[in-house]
Amino acid sequence: MKQFFKFMFASFAGTLLTLILIMLLFAGMVASISSMAQKQRIKTKPHTVLRIAWKAPIRDRTPQNPFENFDFSTMRPNRSLGLNDILKDIGKAAKDPNVDGIFLDMGSIPAGIATTEEIYNKLKDFKKSGKFIVSYANNYDQKAYYLASLSNKIYLNPEGLVLFKGLSAQVMFLKNLLDKLDIKAQVIRGPNNKYKSAVEPLLYDKMSAANRQQTKALLQSIWGNLLATLSENRHVSVAEMNKLADNLTLSDAKQALKHHFIDGIAYRDMVLDSIKKRVGAKPDYMAFAKYDNVILKKKKEKISRNRIAIIYALGGISKGKSKDNSIGSATLAEAIRQARLNKHVKAIVMRVNSPGGDAQASDIIRREVALAKKAKPFIVSMGNVAASGGYWISTNADYIFAEPTTITGSIGVFGIIPDFQGFMNKKLGITFDKVMTNKNADFVDVMAPMNALQRQKLNTGITRIYKNFVALVARTRHLRKSFVDSIARGHVWAGSEGLKLGLVDSLGGLQDAIAYAAKEAKLGKNYRITEYPKRKEFLQELMAEFSGKAESRILSNKLQVFEPYLSGIQTFSQMKGIQARLPFVMKIE
Repeated sequence: MKQFFKFMFASFAGTLLTLILIMLLFAGMVASISSMAQKQRIKTKPHTVLRIAWKAPIRDRTPQNPFENFDFSTMRPNRSLGLNDILKDIGKAAKDPNVDGIFLDMGSIPAGIATTEEIYNKLKDFKKSGKFIVSYANNYDQKAYYLASLSNKIYLNPEGLVLFKGLSAQVMFLKNLLDKLDIKAQVIRGPNNKYKSAVEPLLYDKMSAANRQQTKALLQSIWGNLLATLSENRHVSVAEMNKLADNLTLSDAKQALKHHFIDGIAYRDMVLDSIKKRVGAKPDYMAFAKYDNVILKKKKEKISRNRIAIIYALGGISKGKSKDNSIGSATLAEAIRQARLNKHVKAIVMRVNSPGGDAQASDIIRREVALAKKAKPFIVSMGNVAASGGYWISTNADYIFAEPTTITGSIGVFGIIPDFQGFMNKKLGITFDKVMTNKNADFVDVMAPMNALQRQKLNTGITRIYKNFVALVARTRHLRKSFVDSIARGHVWAGSEGLKLGLVDSLGGLQDAIAYAAKEAKLGKNYRITEYPKRKEFLQELMAEFSGKAESRILSNKLQVFEPYLSGIQTFSQMKGIQARLPFVMKIE
């Protein structure tokens, strides 16, 4: 018995010691991550050169979650800035007397085309301050080269290339998979919504003629905008650039130099030497993410209580609360309501970066926008995509800004009711039987096909919502219904085309929208920015991470190039109710 208690207490002591060690390790990890989340003020030294090498995805809003870009394989953070802070910091660097220039040290940029365009415009302003921008990469992809094209000098590795090839859009189709599984997609689109291609992956094994036509027009508009900028910067004609893209001529560094796409072929150390000569002293390189902690001295002035609220509407739209990178109607509607009722908020800017989603959820959000507009100026800034439901929630704004490459429009609706009867019966051997009190008590049953009356009722609802959508756009944009219907039907447009059609009011980015809001509210330049929805507390984010976010983040990191396709299938599986959204997988590169 004595021996038993001896072993029992030894085991207990060992377990207790292990738990204490785990708790200490956990506390240390929390303290470490918490300290990373806190900004430490630093100062720039004379001849500072900011090094930009963005690797983590650039979202519209800087993530507050310390795990957002945490590398679990190395257990090290990879801090990333959102577009809001990137634009602010570039503007700050232009005024910083210690910053001599920027070193773009990257061959790709993890951002959408419209986001890249906003950064480009801000770098262009930075260059106007008289400071330099130098770019270097082992290889440039098209978006990175577009950004680099405004540099004073562009350098490329001797064995490198400029991947200059034009744009392509890829859509993933699931019809053959559904056929093999005996699953039927019962799809109903709004009247003549032939461009509403979000349903096509379930119906066809390739693009319809209408979808192919609109996608090609969209790509040509975006590509034309990029070529116009490159032609101006590099003094190469648009016709010549298209010829170079068709023949993949720039896949050789010497050819890139010959055709004036780069200014020099060099190794990285040679580029650093050239920057040293440009500066006239040994440069003090500072990572751009670190520069976010620099605070410049300002002239003493009375701190204004006036604020402009920025409300971030990012991701697909669904009813309920928002989740990671998605919009929940309850969360966003509450955020708009809070900004409207805040007496210190004098104007509101809603940043929309959404392909749409649930039609009813979109209208719940739109209603709050309409109420806020009555109280104070309400401006919309469209990001990479603000289409379908993303456009729906924007309609009531006083003024809409979009980038030329923003994907917008897609005014249309559809409904999808899957029929799993064949899959269950033929593939799994599972059958169903039922008893009903009324003829259509099973509306809608995903384990049986819809009957004629059920299909008619769903079609009636979709037609009604589509007509309401068209009427909403006509009323808020001061356009004829017949004209809106002619440019709607699910058709997507680039922002530059949307401006011509009256869907947006001006071309510009987030900071243009903020400046316009300040002007409308007569605030001058003395105001502060407040952001909605409000962030979760650190411990809330930490507990959420350990409740499952980390696992999905790690999985996403491992899937890498295949992750968008899995996300597309997941999006399809989560669709509920009548939808107003873009194609759920469209990869443009």
